[in-house]
Amino acid sequence: MIENRNGIVLNDILLNNIGPMDFSIPIFIIIWSTTALFFIRSYYNPAIFLQAIYSVVFLTLLRMLSIYLVRLDPPLTIIAIKDPLTSLTYGGKDIFITKDLFFSGHTSNMLILALCFEKKNDKWLGYLAALSVGILVLFQHAHYTIDVIAAIIITFIVVKFAKRAAIH
Repeated sequence: MIENRNGIVLNDILLNNIGPMDFSIPIFIIIWSTTALFFIRSYYNPAIFLQAIYSVVFLTLLRMLSIYLVRLDPPLTIIAIKDPLTSLTYGGKDIFITKDLFFSGHTSNMLILALCFEKKNDKWLGYLAALSVGILVLFQHAHYTIDVIAAIIITFIVVKFAKRAAIH
């Protein structure tokens, strides 16, 4: 549905001055290696897994609402992110969803992991992964700057709420 509707193209000053460059492979490696580490840590501490699940559910519902309400067309210079795992369920093998812009799911999902990690070193690695993915999706012109900034702010709020819900 979102791919078939018209939206607006934002004039993004940052994107006008960087890229576009295809960072699909580094984005894929960062996301899935951080996710693998999170699953390993969750095996030994299921509470962080529960916190992350609550966070992902709440965040996904918020993203669905925001994507529905904020009609954006992708930057004209977008390079679609090619992720062989995600494409199995999201869009399809040769179909790339490009209008799921506000707010960045790539950035927010990485930040969820960082915020749910328990060990200090894991948290820092998670923050680095979230920051890297946020920057790389901008260089790829797969998101507007506001999408990444909003993802950071919204994710901090959602995870705080989700952690409380998971505890009770």
